Order: sequence, then C-alpha cells, then structure tokens
Amino acid sequence: MRLFRTVSILLFIGTAFVVSASAQKTRPRKAQPAKPPVSKTVAPLDVRTAREKVEIQRSNTSRFIDVLGPIAQEIENTTETARRQNLPRETVERNEQNKRRVIAAIRNLRVGIATLESDFRTRSSLRRYLPNLQGVTDLVASSEDLALAGKFVAAKDPLRDVLKKLTDTLNVMPQ
Repeated sequence: MRLFRTVSILLFIGTAFVVSASAQKTRPRKAQPAKPPVSKTVAPLDVRTAREKVEIQRSNTSRFIDVLGPIAQEIENTTETARRQNLPRETVERNEQNKRRVIAAIRNLRVGIATLESDFRTRSSLRRYLPNLQGVTDLVASSEDLALAGKFVAAKDPLRDVLKKLTDTLNVMPQ
C-alpha cells in the first residue's frame, strides 16, 4: 500500500512536469503573406502651399484669441470703471489706444484670412476645400464689428468659429 502511494505521487509529479514543459514549447508560426509597401501619394504643390497658409492663419488666429482674452477684459473693465468714476486722463487715453490697437489687429487678421479665402475661391484645385473655409472672412468682420461696438470680450466668439473652420479645413486637406 505504501509502495502504491509512493508510485502514484511520483507519477503525479512527473505528469505535472510533462504538462508544464509542453506548454512552453513554441510552435512554428504560419508565414504571413508579404504586404506590399504603402506608397503615400503627395498632394499637388498648390494644395501643399495652401495647407501651409491655412496652418499659418490658424496659428495666428489661435495666438490672437489667447492674447485678446486678458486685454479685452481689461479694456471693458477700464471702460466700465471710467463710466462710473473719474479715472486719470492717462488711463482713459491708454485704454482708448488699446481699443484702437485691438481693432487694427483684427483688421490685419481679416486681411490675411480674406486673402486665404480668396485663394480658395479662385484656384480650381482648392475649390473642393472651400465649403469648409467659406465664410471665415465674414466671421472676422463680425468680430471687428463687435470690437467697434465696444464688445471686446464678445469679439472672441466669431474668432473661435474661424479657428474651428480653419481646423476643419486642415483636417480634410491632404498632407
């Protein structure tokens, strides 16, 4: 009986080693069919240059929105404070000068974006991307109108829409 128990334990231990050893064997893999190399098509030169122009205007608009935020808030706060109480003349003049600078900056931004939209309208190779970009000049003009009305904080909203349209245009254009 004792011999039977010892043999069965040894047999059990030996079986465990055989099972674990067979689990570690590597089996040969089937050969995968070779994939042909992916050839990337290059967009035409005018599409690539237009894409660079869109990226530049997107960068300019994004930077302008980031800079405009604190300045617009300061302009509106100073204007409101000037209405309620008497501020030093230098402060009021500096605020008016800041207003003129922001409006001039929006106009300069509009010139660049209008040129970009015009390029997309006039070049036949870029017309298929025009629906994504169409109307950005009008959005910048509405931002300028809001700034002229003294609503500098609200003037950022149309510029955010411009930024979105520029990003959408970049997403559909080939690289």
